[in-house]
Amino acid sequence: MTTEGIEALYLETHNWGKAAKFFQALGYEIDFATDHNSGQLRNGDGPRLFIAEVPESREPRTQIVFKVPDADEFEAGDLVEVVTPFEETHYGTREMTVRDPDGRTWTLSAPGAA
Repeated sequence: MTTEGIEALYLETHNWGKAAKFFQALGYEIDFATDHNSGQLRNGDGPRLFIAEVPESREPRTQIVFKVPDADEFEAGDLVEVVTPFEETHYGTREMTVRDPDGRTWTLSAPGAA
């Protein structure tokens, strides 16, 4: 089993409000916002965009998330370096981190355990 393409983009920002307004100006709509300066935006059928505010002392990062339908059936293969195996998250999914040949890390996301 392989991934089903890009599911989401995870962005960190120093200002959730300004970041949300920027993406709204590009056609995204807020799907939901949390009470801790983060939220999810959508634009049509494209990948969702999750934005989280981080302290000024931390460099904001961007993470691309690939969809995996079933973590138990997924096999990374010899060309994919697994950094962390699938682990349960606090938001109901299971995530794996892999590294590409240039050293970038990528997130694979599957539904949480039933």
